[in-house]
Parts: sequence; C-alpha cells; structure tokens
Amino acid sequence: MSKVEIIKRPINQISSDIKKSAWSAIIESLALIIIGILFIVLQDTMVQILAYFVGTFFIVKGGFQIINYYMDKGQNDFLNNGLLSGVVSVLTGIAAFVIGEDIAHIFRVIIGIIIIYESLVRINTASKLRAVGIPVWKYILIIALTMLVLGVFIAFYSGAIVVLVGWIMILTGIIGIVGDIMFIQHVNAIVDSLTKKVENK
Repeated sequence: MSKVEIIKRPINQISSDIKKSAWSAIIESLALIIIGILFIVLQDTMVQILAYFVGTFFIVKGGFQIINYYMDKGQNDFLNNGLLSGVVSVLTGIAAFVIGEDIAHIFRVIIGIIIIYESLVRINTASKLRAVGIPVWKYILIIALTMLVLGVFIAFYSGAIVVLVGWIMILTGIIGIVGDIMFIQHVNAIVDSLTKKVENK
C-alpha cells in the first residue's frame, strides 16, 4: 500500500464523520421546525404538554450525543462538538421539566441560546472551510450570521409572543437545513483539499 493510500484512509474516515455531523445538524433543524409548529398550533393551552415533550426530546437527544461522542472517540476529532452540544441539550431538557407551565415565558430564551450556539458552530465551520479554500464558506457564514441575529432576537426581546417565537424557530430551522445541505454537497471538495495538504507535507 502506497503512502498516499495510507494517508487517505483516515481522511476518508473524516469524510464520513463530517457527513454524519451535517446530517445530525439537519435532524436538529427539523426538530426545531416541528417544535416551532407546535408552538404556533398549541400556544398557551398546551404549554405543559409542550414542556414535557421538549424536556424529553432534549434529554434523549443530549444523552445520545454524549454516548455517541465517547463511542466514536469524538474527543480525538476537532470537528466533533457532540459532547458540548449533548450537555447543553440535557440541561435544556431538565430545565423544561423544572420550569413546567412557566416554560412559555422562558422557552424563548432557551431556544434563543440554542440557536445562538448552533450559529456559532456554523461560523466556526465557515472559518474552517475558508482555511481549506472552499468558496461556499461565504454562504455558510451568511446563513450562520442570520441564525445568530434570530437567536439573539428570541433570547433577548422580551416582547416576543409565543406565535412569533414559533415562526422564528421554523425560519431558523429552514435556514439551517439549507446551509447544512450546501455543506454536505461540498464534503468531497473538503476531503480533496485535506488530502492535498497532507500529501504536500
């Protein structure tokens, strides 16, 4: 086996990990859309049920991310944010159960913080894409900054009503999915760029 083939083996693993991370982000955006729809449809009359739903969802999601992080040895992958994301999700789920019927007033802050976190992850991704010369980084950055603005609005604008929060969640989820699909479409280019860098060393 040639040196180049040996080098490409771990890089191909990186490709698989990148795609897995991107699809996970898409699922999270879909969940955000679904929760946003529930917020619009149910409003204040079903807030308690929504609190239980949100709490269960985030605890299960966070637990899965934490377990997956250690099973896949994510601590050795600089692109893997699974542990941090998992801890934030579990804490969010616990907060939803504790808050209960008051979640309608605090839920927007929690969701806003999560959106801000997701936007920062995408900003970090955009900077890494720029570093390896992938032009799509500009669009990922624009999408991430848009998500950041929406997240800040939800988290810090006390006048945001339940329905408005729901619509912003849906919009943020759609924007996130668009960005992640664009990212997935350029995974091969990212791997090729990494391969060239390794070969040139």
